[in-house]
Amino acid sequence: MNLSAVSATQARPNFRFNQHLNEIGLLGVIVLLYIVFGVMANGFFSFENQMNILRDASTIGIAAWGATMIIIAGEIDVSVGPMVAFISVIFAYLLRFHVPLAAATGLALILGAALGAVAGALRALFNVPSFIATLGLWSALRGLALFMSNALPITFDESDFLDRLGDNVLGVPCSALVMLVLFFVFLFVSRKTAYGRSTFAIGGNAHAAALCGIDVKRIRMALFAVAGILAGISGILLTARLGSGNAGAASGLEFDVIAAVVVGGTSLSGGRGSMTGTLLGVLVITLIGNGLVLMGVNPFFQQVVRGFIIVVAVLMNIGLSKRGSR
Repeated sequence: MNLSAVSATQARPNFRFNQHLNEIGLLGVIVLLYIVFGVMANGFFSFENQMNILRDASTIGIAAWGATMIIIAGEIDVSVGPMVAFISVIFAYLLRFHVPLAAATGLALILGAALGAVAGALRALFNVPSFIATLGLWSALRGLALFMSNALPITFDESDFLDRLGDNVLGVPCSALVMLVLFFVFLFVSRKTAYGRSTFAIGGNAHAAALCGIDVKRIRMALFAVAGILAGISGILLTARLGSGNAGAASGLEFDVIAAVVVGGTSLSGGRGSMTGTLLGVLVITLIGNGLVLMGVNPFFQQVVRGFIIVVAVLMNIGLSKRGSR
């Protein structure tokens, strides 16, 4: 075994240790948040509030699974909030015009995949930076959603299935169950499939990945298309929860998603991250938002707190990356 192979073998356990150290730290943060908010926020420990936390976490989490893969690949997606709202409006209009529920659901998911593929194509085929591509999509979809709905909720006939989808199963929100099922799917995909390994390789070094035979363009397009499908799922669940399509829904969701992914330990430079870390990051972001609301903290100051968390998380990320490289 040559010296470089020995060095790589020694570095790998340190890298894994750093990744688990981040997750252990997040568990500690979650416990601390429960203690602080349990003492300072009335009703924080109530069953109803815990279910609200799960429901809010699902809105962030479902989109965060796709965003984690995108950021691991060294890209970024800031379009998820308007995409969820736009798909919610379209889905509501389909139901208003009496399109069968199954067909409306399928069309909403196809629309999400197509919108994501547009951003993926701009990045993969035209080499447009993903931030610019998704920022353009963010503006266009937000404007379209507001224009089509006139900034008003889009109502539709009652649906027993949507009512159940927006409600609880055995006391647990359906959206939270969907989030957990998708979490395990993406956990498997990221760890055990060639698609997942290719995503990590592209994030580590896209040129080297291409030389190894990985179709970088195809993977990049697939990543954004999958993220679009997840946005479609979020849009459908949000419509079921609100009972209408709403262009103002999911405002700022993209920032919560990115914050959760970064807090979870995924490197913004690509090549490192985990679904488990993102799950913990989603819980941290959701707990902070929930606790601050119960404490009656000014909504504008809540944004200050979230911004501070993102900056601290990025600094921790950089520190762990440097330690792992050593």
